[in-house]
Amino acid sequence: MPFFIDMTLRARAELEVLENNPASAKRLKAVRKALFLLETNPRHPGLNTHKFSSLTGPRGEEIFEAYAENNTPGAYRIFWHYGPDNNVITIIAITPHP
Repeated sequence: MPFFIDMTLRARAELEVLENNPASAKRLKAVRKALFLLETNPRHPGLNTHKFSSLTGPRGEEIFEAYAENNTPGAYRIFWHYGPDNNVITIIAITPHP
C-alpha cells in the first residue's frame, strides 16, 4: 500500500538545504531514494527502519528512524511517524545521525 509523504516545515527546510548545496548531490540522491522507499514500503530492508524511543510525535505518535545513508561519517537519517491520516507518513526531520 503506497503512502503519501507529508513534511513538517523543518523537514522541508532541511531538504531544501541539501537541494541548494551542490556538494551534497550524493547525499541528496540518497535522501530522495529513502523518501521513495518510505512512500512505497516503510519496512524496506534498506531503510533499517526502527522505533526511536526517546521522542514522540505531536499527538503521542511513535517516531521511527530510517536510514538514508549507512557506514558514512555523518550519515543522514529520516525521522517520521504515521499520520495524521491513514496512508500518510509525516517526515519530522532529515538530519545527520544524532
